[in-house]
Amino acid sequence: MTQVNISLPPAVEEYLHQQITQKGYKNLEDYIYHLILEDQKHNTQEKLETMLIDGLDSGTPIPITEDWWEQKRAELLKNLLNHNCTYAS
Repeated sequence: MTQVNISLPPAVEEYLHQQITQKGYKNLEDYIYHLILEDQKHNTQEKLETMLIDGLDSGTPIPITEDWWEQKRAELLKNLLNHNCTYAS
């Protein structure tokens, strides 16, 4: 595991200790770890939203019906069978 040392002004250090106490973290390490996980989740959400918008802007929309899904399932199954893959249900 990587260890990181940082210097913080007293006001920031006090804020961190308040957050740890108020939010119920065991220590500063747990709080920082939580912040990093939240940042990762936020970045993943932004990427997903960008991909969704790109998808919406990618061309003329088509209606997605039950027939369309059946055709997609049939194509996927055909591709699986052509590549000697087995499908476990």
